[in-house]
Amino acid sequence: MDGETWISLAYIVASVCFILGLKGLTHPRTAVAGNLLGAIGMAVAILATLMHPSLKSHPQGYALVASGFLAGGVAGAIAALKVHMTAMPQMVALFNGFGGAASTLVAGVELMSHQPIIQGIDPTVLSGFLAGVIGAVTFWGSLLAFAKLQEYPAFRKPWSYPFQQPLNALLAAVVLVLIIRGLMAPLQVGIFWLSVILASVLGLTLVNPIGGADMPVVIALLNSYSGLAACATGFVLRNAVLIIAGSLVGASGLILTAIMCRAMNRSLWHVLFGVLGPGEDTPTEDQVYGGKVKSASAEELALLFDGARRVVIVPGYGMAVSQAQFAVRDLMNLLESRGIHVEFAIHPVAGRMPGHMNVLLAEAEIPYEKLKELDDVNPTMAETDVAIVLGANDVVNPLARTDPKSPIAGMPIVEVDKAKTVIVVKRSLSPGFAGIPNPLFAAPNCLMFFADGKKAILDLIGALKE
Repeated sequence: MDGETWISLAYIVASVCFILGLKGLTHPRTAVAGNLLGAIGMAVAILATLMHPSLKSHPQGYALVASGFLAGGVAGAIAALKVHMTAMPQMVALFNGFGGAASTLVAGVELMSHQPIIQGIDPTVLSGFLAGVIGAVTFWGSLLAFAKLQEYPAFRKPWSYPFQQPLNALLAAVVLVLIIRGLMAPLQVGIFWLSVILASVLGLTLVNPIGGADMPVVIALLNSYSGLAACATGFVLRNAVLIIAGSLVGASGLILTAIMCRAMNRSLWHVLFGVLGPGEDTPTEDQVYGGKVKSASAEELALLFDGARRVVIVPGYGMAVSQAQFAVRDLMNLLESRGIHVEFAIHPVAGRMPGHMNVLLAEAEIPYEKLKELDDVNPTMAETDVAIVLGANDVVNPLARTDPKSPIAGMPIVEVDKAKTVIVVKRSLSPGFAGIPNPLFAAPNCLMFFADGKKAILDLIGALKE
């Protein structure tokens, strides 16, 4: 077999590794092996690329590949060691963006190199334009998502300007016209870069109005975009492994996006073009909380566990911010040593990205069997003696079930309000990303523990031991 055949076989092996790796990532028990398989597949793809005849005819290409491999490896290693688990959503957003930028640049360079020889309508040109446009939207949209998640002051609130949605529609229409014009021979690379510039603006304007509560959906969608851009780039380069890998990422990202939308009971259209926030009829905090909120100390709360037999812990972003997952593990061990059954109720959109809470609890080596989905934990919530809400807000707001006019109406929630006693650990009564008050905090069976998440759990452990 010649060299091209061996390279094709290596790409097939790499693709199989990607598929099996993605399959392994569907369960925590096999996630490490799945991640390793994905890395092996990428290593095989890189080695096969280094054997390509085009590199042999251009020795300087080895230096470029080596420098890129070294720079990417160093950046990845630093990110893996330095980035905290709480900042994982931001890092995922950046990785999505860099994937989109790479697709745009590779497609642009390839079109520039083919410009003199393209005659008539060429599929390579269409693939190149799609890779450039989708990649540009992904890159700039991901950068803005990163800035929102990082809570930079200038990006905490969406920029307000008139005709936001009509402007997005106009930009999309102009980009489409440029793509159609770009398919006409002779190829004009300037049109490609103009479409990339407009797509970059579109990426910013699309993500700008989206609030923090919808960030899990946005991250999943941008991940899908990066895969679609890579797939299109694969058609430009006629590279099978890039087409397969991009298709896997694009499809899995779309599936995850659909799952997140279903978990929030919202359509993708509403996420992208709607605004999640309080309406004109939304009650004020004074109307909801006025004289009804009851706070308690760690010593008072510890008494609730004397006769408890079942405890459900609902983690939220507050747990992630305070790095309380290890303290939560210690609390679980202490309660179980006293014969109390402890479970964790995981809402699909708790935190800032899909699976955020699962990753944090896995980091603390909490058994995966204790992590329950809504359909499993809600039917038994009325039998729960104590429910501990740690830094969650909208995902436990009963308005989703009781008020059809609420911005979160119909969103599946963890029904902790049905538990015998609810302990809510929060710094204050500030609303969640939906911007609406939570009547749970004023419920007769709810006690507020105002403190940092980690400190609150440590204080509760101390009180239980005493």
